[in-house]
Amino acid sequence: MFKNLKAELDSIMDRDPAARSRLEVYFLYSGFKAVRSYRRAHWFYLHNHKFIARWISQRARRRTGIEIHPGATIGRGLFIDHGMGVVIGETAEIGDNCTLYQCVTLGGTGKDHGKRHPTLGDNVMVGSGAKILGPFRVGDNARVAAGAVVLDEVPANSTAVGVPARIVRINGQKPASLDQIHVGDPVAAELARLSAGYERLAGRLEELDPRGATVSRAGTEKMKYSAN
Repeated sequence: MFKNLKAELDSIMDRDPAARSRLEVYFLYSGFKAVRSYRRAHWFYLHNHKFIARWISQRARRRTGIEIHPGATIGRGLFIDHGMGVVIGETAEIGDNCTLYQCVTLGGTGKDHGKRHPTLGDNVMVGSGAKILGPFRVGDNARVAAGAVVLDEVPANSTAVGVPARIVRINGQKPASLDQIHVGDPVAAELARLSAGYERLAGRLEELDPRGATVSRAGTEKMKYSAN
């Protein structure tokens, strides 16, 4: 037990430059306290004492602002930095040496049954405010940027950003098949398509009736303004 406790403390010391001592981490880090409470709750959950398990997890949530369902499966060395607002669902699985920042959600979409929450591989980092929703895998050594909303599988050694999240790097390289920088706005693109259609219709109408074309072009200008 003491060996595992020391390993957990050391993993936080290695990753948090603000940590000055193991004593400070043990008594003052909310993420460390939440994970310790989870491990107790998980033991009761596995031994079918689910009421006690949930009581421990809810007490930890009130004390730390971090909600970890006792049914989740969490590996060694999880570091929850700052921690407030973190939610980890019942069927979530987290590998070894992962890092979660504040307001991260490992949740479900509400439409799945059984396995409802994501699986994180080893050494995964999830930035503050990121949401990973659904029963898919985030591969080993992956990075999820702050504020991202991940709805599909993330390959190992990759970086996902945006809403919805897209892969911008794999093994340090930009994906060759995708333009990950100039990502179009679908609403603006549709307005531009409609505007072009109105323009064509206005040109045709002008050939038939110049007075009617004036009204049509006014509508086209409105479309252009909305698109901008």
